[in-house]
Amino acid sequence: MTFAAAVRTCLARFADFSGRAPRSEFWWYVLFLMAADAVLTRLDAALLGTPVVPFLSGIFSLAMLLPTVAVAVRRLHDLDKAGWWYLLVLVPLVGVIVLIVWFASPGTPGGNSFGPDPLGGDATDNGEGAGRLVPTPIPRVPRRHARHDRR
Repeated sequence: MTFAAAVRTCLARFADFSGRAPRSEFWWYVLFLMAADAVLTRLDAALLGTPVVPFLSGIFSLAMLLPTVAVAVRRLHDLDKAGWWYLLVLVPLVGVIVLIVWFASPGTPGGNSFGPDPLGGDATDNGEGAGRLVPTPIPRVPRRHARHDRR
């Protein structure tokens, strides 16, 4: 997923707490939030003369609160965890560290209890939604003998 597609998806699904969000969608959106906040903080300082009153960045942060929580919950769903785990953000330091580690972890491969794999490639789905494993041919690769240098 590209940067623009991730931001577009997060803003379009701003109040959608169902489904799953892949790592790329989540982290591109976080990068967008950080970059926009940095620009707006500089603009606040330039317009108001002091960065103490974050007027523009404060309004932006409030506007992005719901989409941010929604994408975080969908990211937790990708890990097959309930969205309620996002409340760990209220636990100082430890909760935030746990969430960052989870958000950086790969999602569960294939479908889980929150929906199909957002990256596709559902190994348990044969296209009919039956949940059966699809046999795939594994090619035989000839082995080469390792060469050992003897001195």
